Amino acid sequence: MNFKKNILPQNGEVFYFPQLFNKEECRYLLNAFENEIIWKHETIKIFGKNILQPRLTALYGYENKPYSYSGNTMIPIDFTPTLLMIKNRIETIAKVNFTTVLLNNYRNGNDSMGWHSDNEKELGKNPIIASVSFGAERMFKLKHKLNKDLKQHILLENGSLLLMQGETQHYWQHAIAKTTKPLNSRINLTFRVIV
Repeated sequence: MNFKKNILPQNGEVFYFPQLFNKEECRYLLNAFENEIIWKHETIKIFGKNILQPRLTALYGYENKPYSYSGNTMIPIDFTPTLLMIKNRIETIAKVNFTTVLLNNYRNGNDSMGWHSDNEKELGKNPIIASVSFGAERMFKLKHKLNKDLKQHILLENGSLLLMQGETQHYWQHAIAKTTKPLNSRINLTFRVIV
């Protein structure tokens, strides 16, 4: 499997695997997500205010273990066969048995994800996050929490996997910014282990 070396200069590990899923698989999976996934438009708390997230979300997993972020608590639905197929593929690379997947549906360029780290207590110390992208390409930005001069970015392609591990969530934040460029939807799956 071709992949780029660690794209972080320090304090973490981020690996990029382009074309983990081929174009035909991506078309099939995007159609499956539209028909199988129960999407929600959830409210989160930002700077003390409740706002609708600028994207649709869904949580699937085992054991009904809740996942909370920004004042929002989600209870997972059982994995679908489609999600299990994706999970099995990425687990061969990540060498981790993921228990949960958070899906984000970026409907167009106006949908986004603000700066954050996946460092909720449910994820434990040094969580491994496997992020799979389908649909429109979006720029994934990273910035170091302590050294403001350390920044990285990578274009997440259709069918790609981005694997974040080690100390990444302690020292780095990441985001998907809004764009005025006309875009079709992008569906992102972030597999994780809820402890």
